[in-house]
Amino acid sequence: MPQLTRLNIDEIPAVRPRRTISGMSAILLPLLSGTEIDWEGFRGHVTRTADAGLVPAVNMDTGYANLISEAQREKVLAETQSLMDGQPYVAGVFVKDDPDAAFDFDAYRTGLDQILKYGGTPIIFQSYGLTEQADDDIVEAYTKIGSHAGDFLGFELGKMFAPFGKIYSLDVYKGLMGIEACRGAKHSSLRRELEWQRLQLRDETRPDFKVLTGNDLAIDMVMYGSDYLLGLSTFAPEAFARRDAMWAAGDAGFYELNDILQYLGFLAFRDPVPAYKHNAAQFLHARGWIKTPLTYPGSPERPESDVAILQNILDRISE
Repeated sequence: MPQLTRLNIDEIPAVRPRRTISGMSAILLPLLSGTEIDWEGFRGHVTRTADAGLVPAVNMDTGYANLISEAQREKVLAETQSLMDGQPYVAGVFVKDDPDAAFDFDAYRTGLDQILKYGGTPIIFQSYGLTEQADDDIVEAYTKIGSHAGDFLGFELGKMFAPFGKIYSLDVYKGLMGIEACRGAKHSSLRRELEWQRLQLRDETRPDFKVLTGNDLAIDMVMYGSDYLLGLSTFAPEAFARRDAMWAAGDAGFYELNDILQYLGFLAFRDPVPAYKHNAAQFLHARGWIKTPLTYPGSPERPESDVAILQNILDRISE
């Protein structure tokens, strides 16, 4: 059942019609077999995403950041840099650790340097060592990251996505906005109330800070002032770009297209949530964009029966 919020309708941020939406899309890493990557499919997907006007985000959850090897991670960056040819893209910094681990700045620095070498903007995946600190120490850790890397993006991740994730207090979020190098943060709680609170704080504190919705169950958060970095948009970057253009133009067709895309989100992001990546592979395979519908070993799978539903959604998006 949907959770009740502590807000009443009068406290919800106003809808902002005709605003220009900034869209970032987490790129699926497609496979040929086992752990063999479909590099041709990957290159095509990055190119289509950028051509649609969205900023590609690689080595994210959709890119199996917690599963791929260091060599594969670096090749993703090299391929993306070559394709983007100086245009902006985002890349995840992932540090693998265990519960009760200390914050490992050296490991984060290695990931930051790798991304900066290939011209990307880092987005900081959480880790146990980062999130298990006291609030002030969490902000200090991000300050240290910004001092080393320059511009970066933060990332709050609910535990339905990863066990090391944490949704920060508003005090920590305000601390992130106080770091000049932190240009925005992806918020993945799947809770509207928490994101509305962040939008209100952003408007009061730092209007240029990007609240990047990661709420694949409420992609209309862009109506209230959020921008986005979504895994759902990897299914159909051109449809998301078309939806965004409708909003900027004041075209009420936004609502119908958004409804279809949200239907896709409800299907793909049901429990277990990480299996959305298999749905993404099924969907892109049905489009003829990648060679197989495989998901990475160790990532949960969806039933073959999903394909017929996905095909119906694809037909509706393509009308």
